[in-house]
Amino acid sequence: MGYSCTMNDPRNEHVSEGHGYEREQRPEGLVRRLRRIEGQVRGLQKMVEERRYCVEIMTQIDAVTAALARVQDQILESHLNHCVAEALGGDDIGARTEKVDEVVTLLKKYRRSR
Repeated sequence: MGYSCTMNDPRNEHVSEGHGYEREQRPEGLVRRLRRIEGQVRGLQKMVEERRYCVEIMTQIDAVTAALARVQDQILESHLNHCVAEALGGDDIGARTEKVDEVVTLLKKYRRSR
């Protein structure tokens, strides 16, 4: 379930251009989860349109939020296992420093959002 995360970001000079997140394996599982979440969001819209009970809507919002958090966790784990590990194992000190800074920023952002 790993991603090879070469970022197409002008700040990442050590990465070749034209690459985004590349999946080592097929993305069907992650895409399937996202499609399920998309369906849940459409269901939420319908619940609001039908003026369903507020607590039911909030319960479904919590379910969607949790599902998105699981997808986010999966991508973060993959990023750490592949992109960050690769940078930390390499000889480029700038790339290592950049990835550490990136992870620290992500963790701060992640912590605030939960």
